[in-house]
Amino acid sequence: MKSSLALIGFMATGKSAVGRVVAGRLGKEFVELDDFIERKAGKTIPEIFKQDGESAFRKLEIEAAREVSGAKNLVIACGGGVVLNKINIDRLKEECIVVCLTASPEAILERALSEGETRPLLETPDKLATIKELTDFRRPFYERAADMTIDTSKLDIGAVAERIIKKLGMGK
Repeated sequence: MKSSLALIGFMATGKSAVGRVVAGRLGKEFVELDDFIERKAGKTIPEIFKQDGESAFRKLEIEAAREVSGAKNLVIACGGGVVLNKINIDRLKEECIVVCLTASPEAILERALSEGETRPLLETPDKLATIKELTDFRRPFYERAADMTIDTSKLDIGAVAERIIKKLGMGK
């Protein structure tokens, strides 16, 4: 039986915030894949994108997914593009139930702007159009990878966490 969860989905759908809550409630360790990559690389994701490019980041992401995917009792918040390389999902699915978090493009934009972080993929003049374009492109990847999907557009973090735990039948 799989003992870990991998949260996938576009940026600002709640993967990290929800992941921390779910991990706490289920007594599992929380791993933020992007933080793991930053520690390994010794620089931030925006720096990796700027200095080395997206393909270098994706290579680091594949390595990070490989390192964490076999561990037991984790809740892993994956970067939004983890699904772009099938090898990442294949590895994660070995030990993880894959939960996809979705949100409307408008909710994503509002959250991304309110977080105040630099999002390399949103450094464009029309951020909403970019979000729509990227979510449309990635949707089939998310759908193929997911064991379950939850729309977080109108839910708070606690409600999303509760839905995941309930759907998994993992509540204490």
